[in-house]
Amino acid sequence: MASIQFADVQSRPTEFLDFTSLNLDEFQQLVPPFEAAFQAHMAVWRLDGKPRTARQFAVYSNCPLPTPEDRLFFILAYIKTYSLQVVQGRLFGMGQSKANQWIHVLLPVLLAALRTLGDAPARSLTALAQRLGVSEADAATVVAPLAEEATPVAVAPAVTPGSPLLPMTGRNGASSAPKTLLNRKRVIAARKRTIR
Repeated sequence: MASIQFADVQSRPTEFLDFTSLNLDEFQQLVPPFEAAFQAHMAVWRLDGKPRTARQFAVYSNCPLPTPEDRLFFILAYIKTYSLQVVQGRLFGMGQSKANQWIHVLLPVLLAALRTLGDAPARSLTALAQRLGVSEADAATVVAPLAEEATPVAVAPAVTPGSPLLPMTGRNGASSAPKTLLNRKRVIAARKRTIR
């Protein structure tokens, strides 16, 4: 199965920027902390998400993402495009299930690498204000208009200093639909009266 790799794209800066939103210099600065976070993660966890108990992680001979650059390129391309996992897998020479495993391993690794560099996304208004070096009121003016445009006015949550920047969906309550009891001898799944 043909696949795209970092070595194929690094000589074409515009295409590389289209895939990752980074230029080559920014990408190369991100590789060492990303690989350190990846090795730390793989020392504890296996690729299938289970705790590592026996042997160390090693890159196998037919690995679709053999180098740190390939792994970082894979996850940045996924974040930039948010393609279907089957498409992402096809692009990088693997099936959908392997693409799913790599995505679930590499997303937290990328976040850990960005935290190491101090470039992780701010999750609260206070953290954003500290990063920008401004007051929380000034940071709120940057965030509030974006939140109002993205969500309808009736549903928009109030922005408080401890709330996340992106609105989150709460848990749904119990279903109001009647439950069908399947352990009865006779189950009626139709309406009792006709609606005209």
